[in-house]
Amino acid sequence: MLTERQILILSSIIRLYTDYGNPVGSKTLMNEAGLNFSSATIRNEMGHLEELGFIQKTHSSSGRIPSIKGYRFYVDYLVHPDQVTAKDIAIIKSSFGNDFHELDEIVAESAEVLSQLTSYTAITLGPELKDSKLTGFRLVPLSDVQVMAILVTDKGHVENQIFNLPKNIDGYELEKIVRIFNDQLVGHPLVEVYQKLKTDIPFLLQKYIRTPVGIIDVVDNIITRAAQDRVFVRGRMNILDFNETMDVEKFKSIYTLMDGSPDLASLISQSQQGIEVRIGQEMQNDLFQDFSLITASYDVLGHGSGTIALLGPTSMPYSRMIGLVDVFRNELSQKMIDYYRSMEE
Repeated sequence: MLTERQILILSSIIRLYTDYGNPVGSKTLMNEAGLNFSSATIRNEMGHLEELGFIQKTHSSSGRIPSIKGYRFYVDYLVHPDQVTAKDIAIIKSSFGNDFHELDEIVAESAEVLSQLTSYTAITLGPELKDSKLTGFRLVPLSDVQVMAILVTDKGHVENQIFNLPKNIDGYELEKIVRIFNDQLVGHPLVEVYQKLKTDIPFLLQKYIRTPVGIIDVVDNIITRAAQDRVFVRGRMNILDFNETMDVEKFKSIYTLMDGSPDLASLISQSQQGIEVRIGQEMQNDLFQDFSLITASYDVLGHGSGTIALLGPTSMPYSRMIGLVDVFRNELSQKMIDYYRSMEE
């Protein structure tokens, strides 16, 4: 276990490295951190911290920088979330004060605002939709040859898709399709709707309609989309701001993962409720060995839970970011609760 003096020196090294981005030496600790120890004592303790793996030496300087182990100790035992400034709170409340017509708009806006507040990459995952129920299905004619299929869930989620009609289909048959879907599918969970699309519905369509017009494939597709995790990413390019030495291939790999990869939802999935910090290799992905990820869950009463995440450098100011994420998730949760309440009125 570290001594109080070692903890003070480690904490000071992390704070100074976070503030200035330069390796920290004994003189810097004396002048900038105001440590009341001799230079020899500080150097001796820094040697012990290095031997224990909490700090490490760089090639370009005699100073030290925190190691992953050092950051881990700092986050687990020394960090106290900062109080969020009135300015940041006002920005958050103002952004969530807009009128939103779909759940996805709120989730996407939350990622945008969080990225702007932090200058990091923000990732938001909407409330779980897999247990959603189908509450409405419509076919809206757009022209003589095109129709839009619209699906609505009890979570306020809307999906739509445009498809072409064969020449021999008429308006009466479209009405029969809508009636069959509403009679057989509305009120059922999406998982059950998906199953019915494979079994009962094809039989009914063939029985009452001359040509099913490929509607099964269309609805199957939008049901699948509605049941998927809703992940939004903002500030992808911010990755370059805090890692100037990143090679092009690594950046491309990270950017691709952030751009709709199925691995993204699993990256930000949490092993616990509340706020969690994973540093470097703890993310179990070599691409992120120089990054830290702060994830936080938010609850939407009666409508599941979601996740917000910040991807930034290991040298991020953890106290400020953790405090900000905590306030942000509470505001996002309340906005979604208000949204669902308005949908029910």
